[in-house]
Amino acid sequence: MLRFTLYALFLISLTPVLVRPQNERTVAVTIDDLPVVSTRSSLKNRREITKNLLKHVNSAKVPAIGFVNENKLYAGGKEDKKQVDLLRMWLAAGLELGNHTFSHRSLNQIELTEYEADLLKGEAITKRLLTEKGQKIRFFRHPYLQTGRTIEVKAEFDRFLTEHGYTIAPISFDNADYIFSRAYDIAFDRGDRALMKKVGEAYVPYMERKLEYWERQSKKIFGREIAQTLLIHANFINSDYFDDLAAMFKRRGYKFVDLETALKDDAYRLPDTYIGPAGVSWLHRWAREKGKDSILADEPSVPEFVLKLSGFESE
Repeated sequence: MLRFTLYALFLISLTPVLVRPQNERTVAVTIDDLPVVSTRSSLKNRREITKNLLKHVNSAKVPAIGFVNENKLYAGGKEDKKQVDLLRMWLAAGLELGNHTFSHRSLNQIELTEYEADLLKGEAITKRLLTEKGQKIRFFRHPYLQTGRTIEVKAEFDRFLTEHGYTIAPISFDNADYIFSRAYDIAFDRGDRALMKKVGEAYVPYMERKLEYWERQSKKIFGREIAQTLLIHANFINSDYFDDLAAMFKRRGYKFVDLETALKDDAYRLPDTYIGPAGVSWLHRWAREKGKDSILADEPSVPEFVLKLSGFESE
C-alpha cells in the first residue's frame, strides 16, 4: 500500500495544473499507427491516404500529433525512403510526431526490458526527422492502450520514460474507429462503393454518440467536462471522413488544442492505477478507482452491420 501511495504521489507531482474556464470545450486529436494502417498497402494508396488525411486536418486547423510504428518504415530490413517520406508529409504539414514503439507489441504480453528496447528502436527515424526540424520527440503512446500488468511494472516504466524525456499520451475519448476502418477497407477491396458509403455515413454519427457518452462520463467523475483527448488511426476512412468528424466537434462547441495543452487539465494529474487486461479510456480508469457505480453503463456500440462486415467479434 505504501509503495502504491508513493507511486501515485510521484505521478501527481509531474504535471502542472490548468483549470479551464467553465463551458469551454477542448479536444486534442491524436492519430495512431503512422504512417498508415490499411489493407490498401501500395505506396500510391498510402500516399493518397496520407495526403487526404493531412488536407482535412490542416483545413480544420487541428494541431494533431501522429504516433509512429517505425517497423513500417523498412523493407527487406533496410530503411525505405518512400515510407519515411510519408512522415515528412506530416512534419511539412506542421504536425508533431510521437513514439508508438517499433513493432506495436503490448506491454501486457512481453517483458518490460523487451518493451523498453522496442520503444528505443522505434524512435530512431522519428527522432532524426524531428531533429532536422529543430524539434524533439516528447510523447509516447502505449500500443493497445495496455499499460502494464502490475503497479510495479507501471512505476518502473514511468521512470524509464522520464529518463528518456517522454510523457505518456493518455486518451479520454476511446472508440472503435479501427472496426469501421476494417469494414471500410473490406468494402473498398470488394469494389462496393455503396457499402463504403453506408459504412462511412454510419461512422461520424457513431463517433458523436461516443463523444456524448464521454462527456457524461467526465461529468460523472469530475462534475465537469475535462479536456478531451481523442484517439483515431491513420486509416482510409479517416482520410475520407475526418472533415466531417472535425465539423461535428466544432458544431458541439469544441476548440482544437494540442496534446500538451490538453494534458494541463488538472484531471490528467490523477494517477493511472489500472492494471486490467484491456486497453481502456483514462476516464474509465479513474472511474474504476471511484467504484463500479461511477462507470456509465450505456456506452454506445458499433452498428451490428459494421461489426459483422469487419470480421471482429466485438469491440
